[in-house]
Amino acid sequence: MSNHRLSDFSILPAVVKNLLIINGLCFLAYVVLADRGIINLNETLGLYYPESKFFKPYQLISHVFMHGSFMHLFFNMFSLWMFGNVLENYWGPKRFFIYYFVTAFGSAALHIGVNAFEVMQIKQAIAGYISSPGYDSFLALQEKIDPTLIDNDYFQSFMREWQTQKQNPQLIQGSIELTDAMVQRKINVPTVGASGAVFGLLLAFGMLFPNTQLMMLFFPFPIKAKYFVMIYGALELYQGVANNPTDHVAHFAHLGGMLFGFILIKIWNKTNRHTFY
Repeated sequence: MSNHRLSDFSILPAVVKNLLIINGLCFLAYVVLADRGIINLNETLGLYYPESKFFKPYQLISHVFMHGSFMHLFFNMFSLWMFGNVLENYWGPKRFFIYYFVTAFGSAALHIGVNAFEVMQIKQAIAGYISSPGYDSFLALQEKIDPTLIDNDYFQSFMREWQTQKQNPQLIQGSIELTDAMVQRKINVPTVGASGAVFGLLLAFGMLFPNTQLMMLFFPFPIKAKYFVMIYGALELYQGVANNPTDHVAHFAHLGGMLFGFILIKIWNKTNRHTFY
């Protein structure tokens, strides 16, 4: 690690300050331009699955600065300031900058990897359906995959018509076209937010200052940083594995930020470890 810097503590160090400004300006631009119907920056700069026609390499960076709502922005920026200012003061701006964006890339990498697994499963289920299409097998397919991938109103209307004409070749072909729409809907949803990098900061704070007492808004009692990180990480893992279709939070992106942060800190500490606090 770099030399201990907390004696020169700044409440708003340079990198954290600039990240706060950039994120704030990006959100303001998103709101103003979307409200005027000019462009939706979240759809342009958000991170898409690489197979999507909307994917662009720059989204691996740009998605970190975009947020879907003011509360999404507020909580991420509050956490960035809360944990980031301590870490930047401790590490210095260069190391903090490297860490922040390594965890951001790690977050995107794990998120894309998990999406790739899910897309593969969906395609396999669809391939099985296409080999033997029919009303009953389509219902079974719909139960296997994320129901939010289907427009519910259109789906209900389509199924009511198909139920009365189960052998209609046009409706069978229509069901096959619906399966392609499911895949497209899965891969064409953008991911935005600095949450992955913020979770990386949380992990770093818990590793570097494990016994620091934290008082969080949703924890009515003090808790040591190391326990808070472990609890939060376990909760994210549980929610990610549960894969609730109504939960639109990218939990594995959060875990990716923590995982890559852990690896980077271990590399940095391998030959130059300071006492943790």
